[in-house]
Amino acid sequence: MTQMEPLPPHEVGALARTVLDAVGTVVVGKRAPLELVLAGILAGGHVLLEDLPGLGKTLAARSFAQALGLDFRRLQFTPDLMPADVTGSFLYDQSRHDFTFRAGPIFTNLLLADEINRTPPKTQAALLEAMQEKQVSVEGVTYRLDAPFHVLATANPIEYEGTYPLPEAQLDRFMLRVSFGYPSHEEEWEVLRRRIARRREEAEIAPVVDAETLLRMQAGLELVAVEDSIGRYIVALAAATREHPSVLVGASPRGSLALLLLSRARAALAGRDFVIPEDVKAVAIPALTHRITLRPEMWLRRVDPAFVVTEVLDATPAPASGAMPSYAGAGGHAS
Repeated sequence: MTQMEPLPPHEVGALARTVLDAVGTVVVGKRAPLELVLAGILAGGHVLLEDLPGLGKTLAARSFAQALGLDFRRLQFTPDLMPADVTGSFLYDQSRHDFTFRAGPIFTNLLLADEINRTPPKTQAALLEAMQEKQVSVEGVTYRLDAPFHVLATANPIEYEGTYPLPEAQLDRFMLRVSFGYPSHEEEWEVLRRRIARRREEAEIAPVVDAETLLRMQAGLELVAVEDSIGRYIVALAAATREHPSVLVGASPRGSLALLLLSRARAALAGRDFVIPEDVKAVAIPALTHRITLRPEMWLRRVDPAFVVTEVLDATPAPASGAMPSYAGAGGHAS
């Protein structure tokens, strides 16, 4: 595969904001969580959308696929779903008298894994190799997944009967976890008003970019400069989660890497080619909370992992905001 020519960060930001504007015509009043979802995609990661039913998770995933010009598949996870239903399987072809591989829905650009916690761990595990290695192994044969490849998974946080909690190893492969929350009265009325105006259920979004342009946008994040003090701040935050008295297992180095990549994406979304501490703070809770395992007694006290990350942010000194990298040029633009 040829190396994509990266787009300059300011162009990445301009295109990303146009994508958000397009998605915002369908998903009403959720700019902040939508920015987080797009940041996860720009950073090359996967996103877990954990929220109550009916709050637009599926709609958001489909809208991003349309605006980004990506091939989209939706897979409904159920208790009887088998790994082969995700990855594909070998079927006997009578005309050729041989077995041929029939690709599963995972062979796409953007996979919506709907209600991922309703399927058994064996089927959940079928996603692990694809999410981490961007490949699928079936009966000893390995198939590469075409880039870009992203999983947007949804989970219902309140239904426990008939669900299977995601193991820590799989949770760690999601770059961030996002919740939309209930809309305000005005936002909810706007949803109804737009539905009345379009006179049909489905909402279509014209593509803003295509898959190749998205890859160039993702490559452009490598041009976003990160000053040493910002990098050390990220490491300090992740390390502090491991030392917090309420935590049994803290964020791994994969959590630090997620903070770095998401901070770069947020900087680009803001039109900057350098990261500031506010970028790190803005993505810390969605990037770290699902990587933290609390001590058992903390659940009895109703301590939330987000509270732990908030305490860590308050207790960890941030470097001077807007500090320029040593390799940055005039005006704060990386040379």
